[in-house]
Amino acid sequence: MVFAAVPSVFTNFSTVQLMVYTMVPLGLVVLAESVCLLSGHFDLSVGSIAGFSAVFTAMAFGSWGLISNPFVGILLIVAVGGFIGLLNGIFIAKFGVNPFLQTLAFLIIFGGGKLALTTQPVFGLPDGYLFVGGTIWVAVGVLIASFLAVSVIFKYTNFGRAVYAVGSDKESAREVGINVDGVIIAVYTMSGIFCGLAGLMLTGFIGGVPPDIADDMVFPAFAAAIIGGISLFGGRGKLMGAFGGLLLLSLIQTSLNVAGTDPTVIGVIEGVVLLIAILLYTTKARLRQRILSAEVA
Repeated sequence: MVFAAVPSVFTNFSTVQLMVYTMVPLGLVVLAESVCLLSGHFDLSVGSIAGFSAVFTAMAFGSWGLISNPFVGILLIVAVGGFIGLLNGIFIAKFGVNPFLQTLAFLIIFGGGKLALTTQPVFGLPDGYLFVGGTIWVAVGVLIASFLAVSVIFKYTNFGRAVYAVGSDKESAREVGINVDGVIIAVYTMSGIFCGLAGLMLTGFIGGVPPDIADDMVFPAFAAAIIGGISLFGGRGKLMGAFGGLLLLSLIQTSLNVAGTDPTVIGVIEGVVLLIAILLYTTKARLRQRILSAEVA
């Protein structure tokens, strides 16, 4: 069904354009999840952080009347996301909280928190604030620039190599002098910043902020990262591979939408794609382990 619908996507430029545009917010959440996975951690709260950042900033513009400058709004939404990510990192690195429990707690807290702030959509935001996410090629440019910048950082800087080292073996990384706690906090802060950017993109795309904004983004983000070859256990994978996983997942979603598939069925198919990706990765990891064991013997 998916493969039969793919050609119809590429025969219509406006469909391709819409596919690329709609994948921007998810792409930034995929990037947020991927940097955590490479460090040997994960984040269940990425969608909640994106949604809460968007609602909080919209309320600061609207009902609260705290800000009116679009540039200040952009800084605020990124700062809110980064601050929540920083808290995630501190609790995990300094207080030894299990990443699953920590990020699950924040998923619930900030998922409910945005509904506590408002149960009504917020519209009437400044045009300058909506411009970045509301202009297709600017939004796509932000996504591509974000992936390229973080890819370069992770490949060519000591910090990037430290993230891979922590993801491969935390204790060995600590023994060679890497500030493991600092790396974990920095990774989660980066993740929060990209979640804030995702909230900004969603706000511009929609033209406002509904209270359920950014719901149901965490599992597609996991799926795209794993399909792109990012290891569930840390230390392996490339961010541009995650970008490829994002493209593939978006193509599947768009093809199914074009084919008129029921949205609930699309969710099931995405789950199947994620399962296949996990099975392929597990098989690959086992083969690699057998080859290494044979070489040692």
